[in-house]
Amino acid sequence: MSDLNIAVRVSVILVTWNSSPYLGKCLDCLVMQTNKDFEVVIVDNGSTDGDYLNLKEKYSELNLSVKRLEQNSGFASANNIGARLARGEWLALLNADAFPEPDWLERMLDAAHKYPNSFFSSRQIQADNPALLDGEGDVYHVSGLAWRKNYNFPVYPLNEFQEIFSSCAAAALYPCQEFLDAGGFDEDYFSYLEDVDLGFRLRLRGLTCLLVPQALVHHVGSASTGKRSDFSVYHGHRNLVWTYFKDMPTSLLWLYLPLHIFVNIFFLLYFTLKGQGRIIWRAKWDALRGLPGIFKKRREIQLQRKIPVLEIHRMMSRNWLTPFLAFLKRRSG
Repeated sequence: MSDLNIAVRVSVILVTWNSSPYLGKCLDCLVMQTNKDFEVVIVDNGSTDGDYLNLKEKYSELNLSVKRLEQNSGFASANNIGARLARGEWLALLNADAFPEPDWLERMLDAAHKYPNSFFSSRQIQADNPALLDGEGDVYHVSGLAWRKNYNFPVYPLNEFQEIFSSCAAAALYPCQEFLDAGGFDEDYFSYLEDVDLGFRLRLRGLTCLLVPQALVHHVGSASTGKRSDFSVYHGHRNLVWTYFKDMPTSLLWLYLPLHIFVNIFFLLYFTLKGQGRIIWRAKWDALRGLPGIFKKRREIQLQRKIPVLEIHRMMSRNWLTPFLAFLKRRSG
């Protein structure tokens, strides 16, 4: 991205796929933003519901462009396309089913000004139950599991910035050049955990991730793929294996490998008993088949590491029971 091409401070990237039930409300929220120094880049992933039609005319108040793809290339690939089209210094990724408060972008940019060499996560509220959190960024556990921090917890007062492991890409802010230099999202992931993987790589490159507590977004969640669907189980559990073997520094990889194997066996048994055995076994088989390519990527990623191993370890969740408790909490939601 050349500085000559920067015409706005922020490029809001919106990936859509049959998002018509939500997209209008999301764009209405962007019209209401107190900070107007942004463009909206919509990348439509081959929608069949026409949600991409006539948007420039309907939302003439927005500096809006639409990139139409012929087929669903995946969340990761579509965001990368949007990032390459972006003219902003910052990338604000926003899901079509995420509805930001009017000062959302202003709050995120204030944080970016105060904390250089960082990327940022919004505080998400459940759209259908405003008393509950939808998440406060992402947690990464030493076993390789990841989840949204404080998902399904009651909303509580929070005014201080908090360091977290990585941003949830449903509503996140990244320095555009750092996003591109890190290679963006891994397009082999298609969707699920691509934001955790990117956050891990950015942290290895020396960036910090912060939760911006007053940058609020109301999020529906899993609007396109469905909670607990075969699609989410397959991609989530394949990609967690890839993230572990690609990003985990060598000493930590070997130290926690027995735990990584244990949690994979646990979820193989769990989903088999729940009637999703075919999909979970296929996810793990495909994860193993993809490891030669993952190890090729690993070499380059680990060569670019700029922080001590203990620093990245400090930001991981390390209690062995935590991922199972978080899993049960999420299944109750």
